[in-house]
Amino acid sequence: MNKMPGNCLTTAMGILPHDNIADALKISLSVDIAFWPQLPRYSFYEDMYVQVSENFPGIRLDEEKRKIGLDTADFYRQLPDYALQSEDEDTYKLSKKYTAAFDAFLKEDLSGYKLVRGQSIGPVSYGLKITDENLKPIIYNDDLRLFLFDFIARKVNSQYRRLQEVHPRSFVWVDEPGLEMLFSSFTGYSSDRAHRDFRAFLDLMEGPRSVHLCGNPDWSFLLSGLDLDILSLDIFGNGHIFTRYVEEIKAFLERGAIISWGIVPTLTEELEELETAAVHHLVEKLEEYWRFLDSRGVSLDLILDRAWLAPARCCLINLDGAKSVERAFRFVSQMAALLRERYNLT
Repeated sequence: MNKMPGNCLTTAMGILPHDNIADALKISLSVDIAFWPQLPRYSFYEDMYVQVSENFPGIRLDEEKRKIGLDTADFYRQLPDYALQSEDEDTYKLSKKYTAAFDAFLKEDLSGYKLVRGQSIGPVSYGLKITDENLKPIIYNDDLRLFLFDFIARKVNSQYRRLQEVHPRSFVWVDEPGLEMLFSSFTGYSSDRAHRDFRAFLDLMEGPRSVHLCGNPDWSFLLSGLDLDILSLDIFGNGHIFTRYVEEIKAFLERGAIISWGIVPTLTEELEELETAAVHHLVEKLEEYWRFLDSRGVSLDLILDRAWLAPARCCLINLDGAKSVERAFRFVSQMAALLRERYNLT
């Protein structure tokens, strides 16, 4: 793929709080970089951890209790059958049971979008979240860890190929909230090992190397040494920390990578605090970060050239259903329009 356009194009995370496909697609198609929505309120199988588990040996789903786990004995028992099916593309395709919106998204006319996007939970987060029969995260099992990194890469590539069939400039980003846990004392999976494993995983990915997370890891982990093409993050909550990585950000942008600045909050309470001046307040907050970087040698022109805008994070807990999230999407579009006009962006 050629250098991706920046200039404050808009996009968003894949998870939406809607409980029907039509309304969710309306929102996901309203941004500059359209994406297919994940709808956990629509179905248990829309949970991003469940979604990627289809055909994973040993996985056990409990729809009634809304739980997911892995039986190690079943994993090894099912592994020979998986090996026979491992070169079959259908093994990795998202089926209709596990996604309500993907096929509907592919049937939309996407020709007017500069880029379109998919998403998948990443291997580090999956491996830390999913536990075996002893409640031990499967990432600590060497066999399971090697398998899951390869399996999820195949899942991502299958999704990427299907997107490529409908749009020549597609990509899939991996959602990695678990990366934040690597830098706490509560995980026995070291950041050094994770860096090696994750780099190897990215090497398997077809298309742009793209990562989204809402947490606050050691940003050097993601900015340096992984050759990412896209990094999407919660700037509203973590911008004061992220922007201190000046030299890493500069090098990241100078080699042509994109930062998706998640600047608009999605919690009802946060949006209400901004009141009627929300858009101008958020633009001012974002420009403050950009001026800080510019004052330290990361030129504003470079930042804008490599910038996307997005909501800060997904949100399923608002009492007003989808209203606050939809409001956040409108703010993102309004911010983009204001910034493009202010800086004469095309």
